[in-house]
Order: sequence, then C-alpha cells, then structure tokens
Amino acid sequence: MEQGLEVALTDLQSAWNNLQHHTEEISSERLLVRRGQAFNITLYFRNRSFQPGLDNVIFMAETGPLPDLSNGTRALFSLTGRHGPSPWIALLENNGASSLEVSLCAPPTAPVGRYLLKVHIDSFQRSVTAYQLGEFILLFNPWCPEDSVYLDSEPQRQEYVVNDYGFIYQGNKNWIRPCPWNYGQFEENIIDICLELLDKSLNFQTDPATDCALRGSPVYISRVVCAMINSNDDNGVLNGNWSENYLDGINPAEWTGSVAILKQWHATGCQPVRYGQCWVFAAIMCTVMRCLGIPTRVITNFDSGHDTDGNLIIDEYYDSTGRILENKKKDTVWNFHVWNECWMARKDLPPGYGGWQVLDATPQETSNGLYCCGPASVRAIKEGEVDLNYDTAFAFSMVNADCMSWLVYGGKEQKIHRETNTVGNFISTKSIQSNERDDITENYKYIEGSPQERQVFLKALQKLRAGRSEDPHQASTSMPLSEDSLRRLHMPSLQPSDVVQVSLKFQLLAPPHMGQDISFVLLALNMSFQFKDLKVNLSAQSLLHDGSPLLAFWQDTAFITLSPEEAKTHSCRIPYSQYSQYLSTDKLIRISALGEEKSSPEKILVDKIITLAYPGIIINVLGAAIVNQPLSIQVLFSNPLSEYVEDCVLTVEGSGLFKKQQRVLIGILKPQHRASITLETVPFKSGQRQIQANLRSNKFKDIKGYRNVYVDLRL
Repeated sequence: MEQGLEVALTDLQSAWNNLQHHTEEISSERLLVRRGQAFNITLYFRNRSFQPGLDNVIFMAETGPLPDLSNGTRALFSLTGRHGPSPWIALLENNGASSLEVSLCAPPTAPVGRYLLKVHIDSFQRSVTAYQLGEFILLFNPWCPEDSVYLDSEPQRQEYVVNDYGFIYQGNKNWIRPCPWNYGQFEENIIDICLELLDKSLNFQTDPATDCALRGSPVYISRVVCAMINSNDDNGVLNGNWSENYLDGINPAEWTGSVAILKQWHATGCQPVRYGQCWVFAAIMCTVMRCLGIPTRVITNFDSGHDTDGNLIIDEYYDSTGRILENKKKDTVWNFHVWNECWMARKDLPPGYGGWQVLDATPQETSNGLYCCGPASVRAIKEGEVDLNYDTAFAFSMVNADCMSWLVYGGKEQKIHRETNTVGNFISTKSIQSNERDDITENYKYIEGSPQERQVFLKALQKLRAGRSEDPHQASTSMPLSEDSLRRLHMPSLQPSDVVQVSLKFQLLAPPHMGQDISFVLLALNMSFQFKDLKVNLSAQSLLHDGSPLLAFWQDTAFITLSPEEAKTHSCRIPYSQYSQYLSTDKLIRISALGEEKSSPEKILVDKIITLAYPGIIINVLGAAIVNQPLSIQVLFSNPLSEYVEDCVLTVEGSGLFKKQQRVLIGILKPQHRASITLETVPFKSGQRQIQANLRSNKFKDIKGYRNVYVDLRL
C-alpha cells in the first residue's frame, strides 16, 4: 500500500527570493517577498517522490490573529487548482526524486504583513497530512504594474524605496540648508518594528480582523502609520515638543537618523520617544513607508501656513515696534514645515488624482478624530479640489493661504496689508540619485499672482464655504458669497508702498554666522516726487521654526528724510553678546521695521528672517571602503564661539557602515578650537552609503556634517 507523502524539510530559498524581490538588504536568512511577484520554495520528502495524479498539494497562507477566507487574511490554493478559485497561485517548477520545487505568488492586492505558510497533502484521497512550512513577510511591490503603489521608473524606485539615506531641507527661503538623515529602513529589526507599529495602532487594538484585512490598501496603511508616528492618540513613536525645554529627552535638532528612534521605541515597550518636531516625524514616516514598500519622499515647504479656522487666511499681529505678537487664533506661518509624499493609486477619488499624496505626521489638527493628515492628492491641492479625501483643505492652506498683517495698538487692530504670495515657497525634496535639491513648487500651485493661481484660490474658498453651509454640526453658517463678493474680498489689497510710495528693505552686509555680530542696513526708497519724512521703529526677536515668537531683545528708531526719488540707508548692528542668550535651537532671528510717514496714517511693514550658520563638520574617509574590511574615518569639528562650550558630544552613524550609532564624549572645547577624532568601523553592506555626524554642546545642538562613501564588495 502506497504511503502518504511526508515532508521532511522545507527550503524557503530566502537568499535567492529576497534578491529577486529587492529585500536582500533586510535579510538573506528570512523570507521577505513582495506581492504580485512569484517566489520559489522547495519541499523535501522523507519517503518518496511527488506523484501529480495521486498527491494533491494544498497551500495555506495566513496573516493576523484571526485569519479568515472571506476577508482575504487566509488563502487556500493548490498545485492543481482543484481547491476552488483563489487569487493566490501555486505552480510546479521542478519535480525531483525526493523534492518538489514550487512557485508561489500572492495577489497584488493581498494584505501586507507577517504570514504563516502551511501545506496539506492529500494522498490517494485517503491520507491527509499537514505541515507548517515557515513564516514570511509580504510587502508592497512598486515593481509590479498591478500593485497600487507601482512606480514605472527604476531610478525613482531606487531613490524612493531602496535608498536608505537622504537630506531634509531646513533653514529659511533665503538660506536653504540640507540636513543629512539616515533612514535605515533595511537595518536589523526595523521591518519587525514597522509591523509592530501597525499592531499597536488603535485600529488593530479595536478590531484586529478588519485592520489586517485592510492592510492591502496603501491609503489605509498610510493613515494608520501617519497616526502612529506621533503619540497624541496612542503609544506612537514620538512625542512632539516645541517648548524649547528638552531636559527629559533629546532635543529634536540632535537626531541624525530614524534607526535609533525606532529601536528605542521598541526597546522601551513602545513608549513614545522624546522628542520630535516636523522633520523628525516626516523622517520616521519615510523610514516606515519605504520599509513596507511604498515609495516615499520627504518634502520641505518654506513659509508654511497653519490655518486653524479653515478660512485660507493666516492672520499675523504686530505691535508699534514691528514685533510680531502671539497669535490669539494660533494661526502661524512656519519658517519651514516638513511632510511626506507617498506614491499610490487613488481608486477612492475621481480619475487623475493618483500619484504623489501628501501625508503629514506632525500633530497639528485632527482628521476623523485622530492626529493624522492625508493622504491628500498633490494634484487635488494644485487644482483647489479641497473637498476630496483626505485633509486636502488643510494641505492646500499650508502652501496657498493668504497672509493678513494687523497692527495692534491702544486695544485696536488696524489692517496693514494682505499678502497673497507669502505662504508656500521653494517646496523642496532631494533629487533622484543626486545630492542636489529639487524645487517642486509647481506641483502644488500655479505661479503666484497668475490668473490661474487666483482662480484656484477662489474655487477652494467657495468649496470650503459651501461645505460649511451644508455641515449640520456648524454652530452658525452663512450663505456662500457670490463670486464677485469673493473676488472683492480676496483679491490683493493695495500695499502700503503703493499708497505712500515709499519702500523699505533689509539687506545683510555679511553672512550671519553664529558667534559674530549681525550687520545689516535698512534701505528706504522714495518713489514719489515729494519729500517724505519717515519714522521707523526697528526690532529683533528670536523665533521658533513653527513661527512662534520669543522675546524681543533689540530695538532701534530711525528718522529718515527722503528727497524725491532718493534712497537712503540706515545702518544697524546686533552684537553677539546681545542676541546669544535669547536664541532658540532653531537659530532664527526676525528683524522687522514698521514705518510711518508723518502726513499719512498708512503703515509700512517689512521683515527679514535670519538663520545663523555654523561651520559644518568635515568627514574624511581614510582609505578604500570594502565590505568586512576595517575602515578609518576622520571627523573634524570646531567650536565656532569665542567662549568655552561644555558637555560636547559627537554622534556618528551610517547604515551599512556602523552597526549602531557611535557616541563620543568630547567634554569641553576651548573658544574657536578645532579638533579631530578618528573612528574605526567595518562596513557590512556594499554600494553607496552615507555617514552622518552631529556635534552638540551646552551652547549649540546641531552642528552637522555628512560624507558619501562607496563601499566595494571585494578588493
């Protein structure tokens, strides 16, 4: 009597499969595959060979705590196809004397996550044996045309899925600086932490069966991840902090990579890591999404609007010295704000709105009760389709709100002017396979001031007003304004310079470096044919990068008489000793001037944001970088200040180069002192890599540097 077919062992062919599925950087020992693409496994039998006419081999793939055929978290599929229709596929590749090689393929819509693979063998319709073959992880597949995250450009896939380092742009629109970042999405245990993050979400905790079933949708996954990056609703990865008090955590400016943050979150039982701000939230989300297989990039928007009441107007208030005041409405213009774009189809939207989608993990406003934002179609933002899911109106306001300036004096408010082009400048991301910056502003809006841009603004405003009038939960509503009324209300008002015919402008006399005095002039120009007598109040104050004002620390008053068509300058200098104790970590100083002509009630307001620069860290690679061979790295850094600094700590990291972040205690640095250290490491991954470094002290937190390194596989 023939015996039933018995499986002795299974070879999941992890190394080969992972190479084909672009997951070899994660592991060569665990099976990690992408949906919509076949992978091979080999079954070795103990007692005989596989007989196609007699043995029915049925595979079972299960994910989640409650796998179920009806919701797609359990699949049954056989070599013969006799087990009924299934989107999963099993094909015979090679039938050996005592082995069977088969090709398995998950459908391009399958839920992503951790799977258990089993096999049932029905021999001669009498003997049924079942075996657990092992675990595998299923990921999104941007290489598969049928997957909703498919990206048809290999250079883009390499940049937005495979590349594990990059730049996050900071500073201000006049001084944009790249901040190096180690995404490290393929580092040890990061994939497990990403899956743990999904399991810690409120969605999974509330209804795990439904949550796992929905994990085939990148729209759903992106919203879950977005909410889990911040900790406002759950035990998410990061606590946000904009208070300038970081004594019980890490100053957000000190981070140089995602790996240390994610590993700390995991090691502490998923307690939120302290602290993050917008670029850290976006960097962590980039790591998680790239790890799961969704093409993702980090976006910086300079002069980013935060419109709290949804009227597409950012109100800013100033006192008689030109100093910006705390905003009662909490409307602000962030010096820069950072979010993500993820690439996916949007079958839930009308045709044409797939592609790049905005996702913002920084906790600003709630969306369906949770602190997350997006996915909002970038094309919908450009076209003013603010009623499309998700959070498109809020994303629109970040790049295209108008700015209203008010003078507050004697308990009254006077409108100074309205700017239509203040918000949303130099929207930036790292170039594909390059260290250069790409300006993608045109993806988000038409040219500022153009008829198209104003038409889109009015369309968006009308949609918002119409939506409010239809919302039964609004406390009070009004009928939508006519287009003519909207145009009168929202077209640009005359600027003060158009009325008084005098312009004011700041000009720096030298690049602003930390530790040095700031020298600048106020340029006053009379564009009329009359004499002008001006009184100008000047002030300087520190800012946080989210636009929150700190105390003013410098004031001046200038009296300027201008002949017809005359230009004059007023020289100003702010000593380091005067501004040093007032600086925030962001190193932002806002200088402003509020001018008035004696014979006119009109006011002229001008300001300039200054970001103080540090000398960067220099990194030298001493010799050729080769996998599994010792490598020396020299790091040169300096104290830019004319005073002693204490508690100096240098951190260095780099995926594929260092197993973990290196921390070097430097201690005290003398004034203007230059120093260097040499680190030894052994690269363990080949290809293009990046070293990131940061130096902090009691006086500064984020002197940074980077160096790209190509690691050869062998001598």
